[in-house]
Parts: sequence; structure tokens; C-alpha cells
Amino acid sequence: MKDPIVSVAWLQKNIQDPELIILDTFIDMPSEDHQIKGARTFDIKNNFSDTNNPLPNTIPDPEAFATACRALGINNNSKIVVYDTKGIYSSPRAWWLFKVMGHEKVWVLDGGLPEWLNEGHPTEKREPQSYSIGNFTANFQPQLVKTKEQILENIDAKEALLVDARSTDRFHGETEEPRVGLRSGHIPGSINIPFTQLLKDGKYLPKEELKKILQPQDKPLLFTCGSGVTACIDLIAYELISDNPKAIYDGSWTEWGQDLNLPFEK
Repeated sequence: MKDPIVSVAWLQKNIQDPELIILDTFIDMPSEDHQIKGARTFDIKNNFSDTNNPLPNTIPDPEAFATACRALGINNNSKIVVYDTKGIYSSPRAWWLFKVMGHEKVWVLDGGLPEWLNEGHPTEKREPQSYSIGNFTANFQPQLVKTKEQILENIDAKEALLVDARSTDRFHGETEEPRVGLRSGHIPGSINIPFTQLLKDGKYLPKEELKKILQPQDKPLLFTCGSGVTACIDLIAYELISDNPKAIYDGSWTEWGQDLNLPFEK
């Protein structure tokens, strides 16, 4: 399957596949204590980010990522479906992390846990579990990640289009940033497509509607947001309608907004 997302119906149909692993992904522990039956806990902030980096939720070292995956019983041949409790929020970040680490067989569950519940499928209480150690290995794909130096260079080069997934008022600097110590505004030359515009009822809009909002581009696409999480929502939306090369600016506005040497606009 080329599409980065799968439906609840697809997951239900394929749930007995012995190579399938379902990951309940989150940034902060959700209030819900139930999960899709058989799911495994994918804690982005604590287990799948670089916790030594002062920036939040940044990409981990490939070997650390691989070790954490093996602890979840993930193998190189695993087919991975990631979901979250909000519909679409943290799961695109988990999808992107697997892509960066060279694992192709990964999909986002469109609608996540809410859609699974709406369709009446079984859940279970989230409990601590252990698994047979997997054989997952990471094959890091550096072209999928951008640094602030590369973003700065692109301001003048204009080789790629930078898409900011934050809300419009944050993009235009009309409101204070939620993180203390950050300037308000955006990276020069970037365009604003708030991730909320691409979703309805916790699912991605149909492709035809996405095309009208996103207006397919002929350049490589770069994505930013507050801390590199919701940027992945925008990236997947573009992935649904275009084959352009795509990458995430992992430091995003948390890094850019606190560096007074970097240019910004309001």
C-alpha cells in the first residue's frame, strides 16, 4: 500500500496477521486507560525522543530507537499500525520516526481510537507488558530531517517550500507562544497551513478536499510547527496527494524562536 494511512475497517480485517503490530502512540499519557486490543505502548516523549536534548520531542539516536523498538517486540519484517487517542495527533509523528529509521511498512490508523470505538471494535485495559525481544534495526534516512542551518540556507535559496502547521494566530505572532521565552512569529518565506484544517472528526479530509487546501507544489516540501509533532500531520496530508520529497525541521519553532540570531517575521 502506498498510502500512509489505513482505515479502521482495514485494521479489523488484518488484525490477525502475525506480522502486524499495533502501537498506541502518545506524547503525554492519555487519560483513557483502554487501548485497541493487543496494542503496545509507544511513549514518544520518554522512550522515542532524545531526552538529553533541551528541545522537546526531538528525534532519538538511531540505535536508541532500535533498542526501544526491540523491547516492544518489533522486527524488521513487522507491519506497524500506529494510532492515538485523539484521532490524529501524535500518530503521524510515530509514523515519521519509523520512516526516518528506514522502516517502510508503517501506517497511521485514520481516526485512531475514537473511530475504533465508534465502529464498536474491542478494547482492553492498558497494562504493563513485556515482549520477546525483536530484531528491529535502524537504517537512518538523513534526508528526511532538516536542521536550523539547512532551514536558514533555504530562506535565500528557496529550493524548498516550508510549511508551518501551527495555528494562524501563532504563525502571525498575534498571540504569545505557549512555551516561555519564545518570540512570536514565523520563519521568513514559510506558508501557514494549520493542521486542524486538514482534519475532520479526527480523520484526514478526502484527497480531493486536501488538494484544494494544499495546492500541489513542484518543490520539495519542508514542515515545521512548535516542536516537530503536528508538522508530521501536514507532511502526511501532502504525502496523500503528492510524491514531492518531504522532510521535517525537527527543532521547529521551539528552536528557531529562542535563537535571537535567526530571522523571523510577523
